Amino acid sequence: MDIIKISNQIREQVSQFFESNWGTNQMVLSSGIYNCSELKGFVSRDSSGDIVGLITYVLRQEECEIISLDSLKEGKGIGTGLLSAVEEMSQMKGCTLIKLVTTNDNIKALSFYQKREYRLSRIIKDAVTDARKLKPEIPLVGNYEIPLHDEIELVKCFS
Repeated sequence: MDIIKISNQIREQVSQFFESNWGTNQMVLSSGIYNCSELKGFVSRDSSGDIVGLITYVLRQEECEIISLDSLKEGKGIGTGLLSAVEEMSQMKGCTLIKLVTTNDNIKALSFYQKREYRLSRIIKDAVTDARKLKPEIPLVGNYEIPLHDEIELVKCFS
């Protein structure tokens, strides 16, 4: 597994990854609207150079916000490796906090992050409902047939 920083040389490949896996490069979150193919991040590639995982983030002073994390092969350490890359980078940049949001139906993500010392911080009530006004293709019902309404923020602090 090869983890590299997203560079201009692979931006088109990153854009295609988002189009293939999300249908769009656009991510609408409570913190803003993002074109994920233009964000900073890291990719994990297999031996043939294909992207098998991707993480994007934004830096704001002493805070890093993870915007997206995708792994095409669960249980192989791809997500953990990408998350570690962002954690190491943000500590080197002087960040004291990493935060992210996930939707109220994303039980796998909640488990994944909590196992890696991220703590539930707040519920952003109706954030998905509001995002749907800007991006109507967001489904009404998500994983496990759970209605999609809210975002859940998780944080990890560095001392």
